[in-house]
Amino acid sequence: MTGVPKRKHNTPSNPLEELNLRDGQSIELLKELHILTREGRLNQDTRRKLKQVNHLYGFIEKLLTDLAKQQTALTLADHGAGKSYLGFILYDLFFRQRRVPGDAIYGVETRRELVSSSQALAAKLGFDGMRFVHLSVADATQSAELPERIDVVTALHACDSATDDAIAFGLAKHAKHMVLVPCCQAEMARELNRSKALQLSKSSLAELWRHPLHTREMGSQLTNVLRCLYLEACGYDVTVTELVGWEHSMKNELILARFTGRMNRSAGRRLRELLEQFGLEDLLHRRFTHLPDNGVDNQSTQ
Repeated sequence: MTGVPKRKHNTPSNPLEELNLRDGQSIELLKELHILTREGRLNQDTRRKLKQVNHLYGFIEKLLTDLAKQQTALTLADHGAGKSYLGFILYDLFFRQRRVPGDAIYGVETRRELVSSSQALAAKLGFDGMRFVHLSVADATQSAELPERIDVVTALHACDSATDDAIAFGLAKHAKHMVLVPCCQAEMARELNRSKALQLSKSSLAELWRHPLHTREMGSQLTNVLRCLYLEACGYDVTVTELVGWEHSMKNELILARFTGRMNRSAGRRLRELLEQFGLEDLLHRRFTHLPDNGVDNQSTQ
C-alpha cells in the first residue's frame, strides 16, 4: 500500500523559513532581486548568494552599529556591486531603519545596465540614500561623485585586482573599516609564471608553484597574505576568517580590516621580503603605493 510520503525532519514547510529572514526584512525587495519568485517561493538559483550576503551582513551590521555610537551620518561604498544584492540588503536592514540625513550607500559598478537597473529599483523602493555610479573601482577614487571620506568599504567577490583597487580606494578615503571577499586572483599567478624559470634556478622555494595548478593556488594564497600585510603596514588591524561553509562557495576568504592608526613597520618589512623571495619586486610600486615609507604616507610607525 502506497502511503503519503512523510516530510523529512527539519525541512521547513514554508520556504521563507529557510531564509532566516530578519524582522522587518522586505519581501518585496527579495522579489525584485529575484531571490524570491513572484509567488513568494525561494529561487534556488540565488539561495546560496543570499546566504553569503546575509552572513556578510552580520559582520557589517556590527561595524556600522559601533560607528553609529561615535558619529551621526554613515557612508559605505560597495565595489564591484553587480546587482547590488549586498547594498540593497544593507540599506533595507540597517540604513532604512535609521533615516539619518547624510547616510549613504554608494554602489560602484562598471556595467552601465546594472547601474541603471539598480538606480531604478532604489527609486521604486524609496531607498533615497542609495547612489550608484558607473565607474571602475580605480576611477572611483578620484571621482567627484563620491565624498572625500568613506566610513566602510566593501568588496564582495570583486574579481582579480579589483580587490586591490578597493583596498587602494579605502586607503585614499581613510576608511575606518574594510570588508573584503577576494575572488579570482589571476594577476599574481601571471606574475609567478613570468619569473618561474628564473626562480627555479635560484631557489627550491619555486617548487611550490612549478605546476600550473599549484601556481594558481599559490598565487591566490600569496595575494591575500600580501594584502593583509599591506593593510597592517598602513595602520589596520586585520582578521581573516571564513565567510560561509565551503559547500556554499570556494571563494570563501573574508578579510576584515579596522583602522587603528598604528602603522606596523614589521608588516611592511615582511611584505617586501616576500616580494623579493617570490621575484615580485615590480609589484611594490604598482600595488603597494600607500606603504608608509613608499612615498605616500609618512606617518609615525609603531
